[in-house]
Amino acid sequence: MASNEFRLVSPAIDNEGGGKLPRYCTQEGMSTKWDISPPLEWHNLPPKTKSLALVVQDIDAVDPTGRTVPLTHWVVVNIPVTVTRLPEGLSGKEEEMGDEYGGIDEGLNDWNVRMWRGPKMPNYGDRFEFRLYALDNDMHFDNQWPFKHPELGFLFKEVTKQKLLDAIVGHIVGEAVLTATF
Repeated sequence: MASNEFRLVSPAIDNEGGGKLPRYCTQEGMSTKWDISPPLEWHNLPPKTKSLALVVQDIDAVDPTGRTVPLTHWVVVNIPVTVTRLPEGLSGKEEEMGDEYGGIDEGLNDWNVRMWRGPKMPNYGDRFEFRLYALDNDMHFDNQWPFKHPELGFLFKEVTKQKLLDAIVGHIVGEAVLTATF
Protein backbone atom coordinates (compact mmCIF):
# COMPACT_ATOMS: atom_id res chain seq x y z
CA MET A 1 0.00 0.00 0.00
CA ALA A 2 1.41 3.40 -0.98
CA SER A 3 2.15 5.63 2.01
CA ASN A 4 0.25 8.57 0.46
CA GLU A 5 -2.89 6.50 -0.26
CA PHE A 6 -6.16 7.54 1.43
CA ARG A 7 -6.63 4.83 4.05
CA LEU A 8 -8.82 3.87 6.97
CA VAL A 9 -7.38 1.98 9.96
CA SER A 10 -8.38 0.98 13.46
CA PRO A 11 -6.03 0.53 16.40
CA ALA A 12 -8.47 -2.14 17.67
CA ILE A 13 -8.50 -4.20 14.45
CA ASP A 14 -5.59 -5.93 12.72
CA ASN A 15 -5.45 -3.69 9.65
CA GLU A 16 -3.68 -6.18 7.41
CA GLY A 17 -6.06 -8.66 5.80
CA GLY A 18 -9.34 -8.59 7.68
CA GLY A 19 -8.54 -8.74 11.36
CA LYS A 20 -11.17 -9.58 13.94
CA LEU A 21 -13.65 -7.06 15.27
CA PRO A 22 -13.00 -6.78 19.03
CA ARG A 23 -15.55 -8.60 21.15
CA TYR A 24 -16.52 -5.40 23.01
CA CYS A 25 -17.68 -3.98 19.64
CA THR A 26 -20.23 -6.80 19.28
CA GLN A 27 -23.50 -7.61 21.00
CA GLU A 28 -21.72 -10.64 22.48
CA GLY A 29 -19.54 -8.25 24.50
CA MET A 30 -17.57 -8.76 27.68
CA SER A 31 -19.20 -8.04 31.03
CA THR A 32 -20.43 -4.41 30.93
CA LYS A 33 -18.41 -3.57 27.84
CA TRP A 34 -20.40 -4.48 24.71
CA ASP A 35 -21.82 -2.96 21.52
CA ILE A 36 -19.26 -0.14 21.55
CA SER A 37 -18.31 1.56 18.29
CA PRO A 38 -14.67 0.82 17.39
CA PRO A 39 -12.00 3.50 17.13
CA LEU A 40 -11.23 4.53 13.54
CA GLU A 41 -8.51 6.72 12.05
CA TRP A 42 -7.86 7.91 8.51
CA HIS A 43 -4.84 9.26 6.73
CA ASN A 44 -4.05 11.17 3.52
CA LEU A 45 -7.38 12.76 2.64
CA PRO A 46 -7.74 13.49 -1.08
CA PRO A 47 -6.96 17.20 -1.76
CA LYS A 48 -10.50 18.31 -2.67
CA THR A 49 -12.19 16.73 0.38
CA LYS A 50 -14.69 19.02 2.15
CA SER A 51 -16.49 16.43 4.33
CA LEU A 52 -16.59 12.71 5.12
CA ALA A 53 -19.22 10.02 5.55
CA LEU A 54 -18.93 6.45 6.86
CA VAL A 55 -21.00 3.33 6.18
CA VAL A 56 -20.38 0.04 8.02
CA GLN A 57 -22.02 -3.12 6.68
CA ASP A 58 -22.00 -6.85 7.26
CA ILE A 59 -21.33 -7.76 3.63
CA ASP A 60 -21.99 -11.48 4.23
CA ALA A 61 -25.41 -11.15 5.92
CA VAL A 62 -28.04 -13.58 4.66
CA ASP A 63 -31.75 -12.75 4.56
CA PRO A 64 -34.49 -15.28 5.46
CA THR A 65 -34.66 -16.48 1.83
CA GLY A 66 -30.95 -17.36 1.82
CA ARG A 67 -29.80 -14.42 -0.33
CA THR A 68 -26.72 -12.41 0.64
CA VAL A 69 -27.92 -8.89 1.40
CA PRO A 70 -25.57 -6.39 3.11
CA LEU A 71 -26.80 -5.36 6.56
CA THR A 72 -26.03 -1.77 7.61
CA HIS A 73 -24.65 -1.49 11.15
CA TRP A 74 -23.64 2.20 11.22
CA VAL A 75 -24.08 5.35 9.14
CA VAL A 76 -22.12 8.48 10.11
CA VAL A 77 -22.42 11.79 8.24
CA ASN A 78 -21.29 15.41 8.51
CA ILE A 79 -17.74 14.45 9.51
CA PRO A 80 -15.63 17.61 9.06
CA VAL A 81 -12.19 17.37 7.44
CA THR A 82 -10.63 18.71 10.64
CA VAL A 83 -11.53 15.41 12.33
CA THR A 84 -9.00 12.63 11.67
CA ARG A 85 -10.48 9.91 13.85
CA LEU A 86 -13.61 8.63 15.53
CA PRO A 87 -12.77 7.57 19.08
CA GLU A 88 -13.90 4.29 20.60
CA GLY A 89 -17.43 4.61 21.94
CA LEU A 90 -18.31 7.73 19.93
CA SER A 91 -21.68 6.36 18.83
CA GLY A 92 -24.46 8.13 20.70
CA LYS A 93 -22.01 10.43 22.48
CA GLU A 94 -20.93 12.94 19.80
CA GLU A 95 -21.95 15.95 21.87
CA GLU A 96 -20.19 14.61 25.00
CA MET A 97 -16.92 14.11 23.07
CA GLY A 98 -16.44 17.86 22.58
CA ASP A 99 -16.78 20.54 19.92
CA GLU A 100 -14.66 18.63 17.42
CA TYR A 101 -17.36 15.93 17.15
CA GLY A 102 -20.46 18.06 17.85
CA GLY A 103 -21.56 18.44 14.20
CA ILE A 104 -21.28 14.74 13.39
CA ASP A 105 -24.60 12.91 12.95
CA GLU A 106 -25.51 9.24 12.90
CA GLY A 107 -28.02 8.00 10.35
CA LEU A 108 -30.43 5.11 10.67
CA ASN A 109 -28.97 1.62 10.52
CA ASP A 110 -30.97 -1.45 9.46
CA TRP A 111 -32.45 -1.72 12.98
CA ASN A 112 -33.91 1.74 12.40
CA VAL A 113 -31.84 3.36 15.16
CA ARG A 114 -29.25 6.12 14.99
CA MET A 115 -26.26 4.37 16.53
CA TRP A 116 -23.62 1.64 16.14
CA ARG A 117 -25.15 -1.83 16.27
CA GLY A 118 -22.54 -4.53 16.60
CA PRO A 119 -22.96 -8.06 15.25
CA LYS A 120 -24.24 -11.07 17.18
CA MET A 121 -24.77 -14.77 16.52
CA PRO A 122 -25.28 -16.33 13.99
CA ASN A 123 -22.94 -13.98 12.10
CA TYR A 124 -19.60 -15.52 13.19
CA GLY A 125 -17.10 -15.32 10.35
CA ASP A 126 -18.98 -12.57 8.50
CA ARG A 127 -16.97 -9.72 7.01
CA PHE A 128 -17.64 -6.16 8.14
CA GLU A 129 -16.80 -3.42 5.67
CA PHE A 130 -16.01 0.05 7.02
CA ARG A 131 -16.19 2.39 4.00
CA LEU A 132 -15.18 6.03 4.44
CA TYR A 133 -16.19 8.43 1.67
CA ALA A 134 -14.24 11.63 1.03
CA LEU A 135 -16.67 14.15 -0.48
CA ASP A 136 -16.07 17.34 -2.48
CA ASN A 137 -18.99 19.10 -0.82
CA ASP A 138 -20.31 19.80 2.66
CA MET A 139 -23.27 17.44 2.55
CA HIS A 140 -24.88 18.65 5.82
CA PHE A 141 -27.58 16.08 6.30
CA ASP A 142 -30.05 17.27 8.89
CA ASN A 143 -31.43 14.49 11.07
CA GLN A 144 -33.48 16.97 13.09
CA TRP A 145 -35.67 18.43 10.34
CA PRO A 146 -39.22 18.24 11.73
CA PHE A 147 -42.28 18.33 9.52
CA LYS A 148 -45.77 18.55 11.04
CA HIS A 149 -48.01 16.11 9.17
CA PRO A 150 -51.72 16.90 9.73
CA GLU A 151 -52.55 13.30 10.73
CA LEU A 152 -49.27 11.68 11.75
CA GLY A 153 -47.74 14.49 13.80
CA PHE A 154 -44.07 15.40 13.54
CA LEU A 155 -42.03 13.47 11.00
CA PHE A 156 -38.26 13.60 10.72
CA LYS A 157 -36.07 13.36 7.65
CA GLU A 158 -33.56 10.67 8.61
CA VAL A 159 -30.37 9.77 6.81
CA THR A 160 -30.15 6.12 5.78
CA LYS A 161 -27.42 4.32 3.87
CA GLN A 162 -29.43 4.55 0.66
CA LYS A 163 -30.23 8.27 1.07
CA LEU A 164 -26.55 8.92 1.73
CA LEU A 165 -25.39 6.92 -1.30
CA ASP A 166 -27.94 8.68 -3.53
CA ALA A 167 -26.88 12.12 -2.26
CA ILE A 168 -23.13 11.60 -2.75
CA VAL A 169 -23.26 10.44 -6.39
CA GLY A 170 -20.85 12.69 -8.28
CA HIS A 171 -19.33 14.06 -5.05
CA ILE A 172 -16.97 11.19 -4.08
CA VAL A 173 -13.29 12.16 -4.41
CA GLY A 174 -11.98 9.11 -2.59
CA GLU A 175 -12.90 5.97 -0.67
CA ALA A 176 -10.99 4.14 2.02
CA VAL A 177 -12.04 0.65 3.11
CA LEU A 178 -11.23 -1.42 6.19
CA THR A 179 -12.53 -4.98 6.47
CA ALA A 180 -12.85 -6.89 9.73
CA THR A 181 -14.38 -10.26 10.61
CA PHE A 182 -16.73 -11.19 13.44
